[in-house]
Amino acid sequence: MKIGQAGLGYWGKNLVRNFDELAELTWLCDASEELRAQFAQRHPQARVTGDFAELLADPELAAVAIATPVPTHHALAKQALEAGKHVFVEKPPAMKGEEMEELVALAEERELVLMPGHLLLYHPGVRKLKELVETGELGDILCVYSNRQNLGIIRRDENALWSLGVHDLSVILYLVGEEPEEAVANGNAFLNPGVEDVVFCYLRFPSGKIAHMHLSWLDPHKMRKLTVVGNEKMAVFDDMELERKVTIYEKAPWEPAGTYGEWRTRTGDIFSPKIPNDEPLRLECEHFLRLVEEGPGDHREARDGLTVVRALDRLTESLRG
Repeated sequence: MKIGQAGLGYWGKNLVRNFDELAELTWLCDASEELRAQFAQRHPQARVTGDFAELLADPELAAVAIATPVPTHHALAKQALEAGKHVFVEKPPAMKGEEMEELVALAEERELVLMPGHLLLYHPGVRKLKELVETGELGDILCVYSNRQNLGIIRRDENALWSLGVHDLSVILYLVGEEPEEAVANGNAFLNPGVEDVVFCYLRFPSGKIAHMHLSWLDPHKMRKLTVVGNEKMAVFDDMELERKVTIYEKAPWEPAGTYGEWRTRTGDIFSPKIPNDEPLRLECEHFLRLVEEGPGDHREARDGLTVVRALDRLTESLRG
């Protein structure tokens, strides 16, 4: 399968490495002449260009990966779909709900794959959490909350919600399986005007489940943690842990018979299931190539991406309000 990539920077180089090993990487595109020269040496089999249209004009090219700056994602993905190419586009694929709706409609109309790069959905630890939710091992899910904090990197063109929050939001929506009916965000831009570096988000779902996200570049701890609270058990995914990525706690509230309504707590074992050590990015790239080979099916990946962008849209509106 012949694939091309636009964007060879910080994250793009990781995609290039994977697609070069999994498919036939025939085109590389970037606005930077320096990056084009570097990657031309490393990948002599690929044609290198600064013109995205030149890449799209190749009739033998089946798919395109886009890892350019976020504000360019929608326009480039639209061009690629209109050119008849399957598209993998880094998160978020668009910055407005209506833009993402346009991309999804294009992909469905032309029966093309449109896959947003929600990396954590392919993390074996997150897949384990989904399994725990779907099998009912945790009982009824009551709430989900995430912590994604660090001291830096401070960005000037993307706030903490759009840079950090999209990761946890995609996982929360994946686990809950619903679109939020309420989305509230509060935060502040302490360092760069108009670019919030600390954001707190609250989501309420039609089933009554709730979720919370704490997102910050101004924090003494580096945290990448998500907690799922069920009425039978609780589970924590901690991506900073080297071995115990997922921990399950047999802890829950219970109301013993014969009392006057007092709730007590029940505690039991704490255990960590074995989680495969597979690279999430490799699994994500393999999934995209499989979709290209087999067809987009029900376009679930594109539709899930739309749900994420719509929620980001609502949270941004709340943040600005």
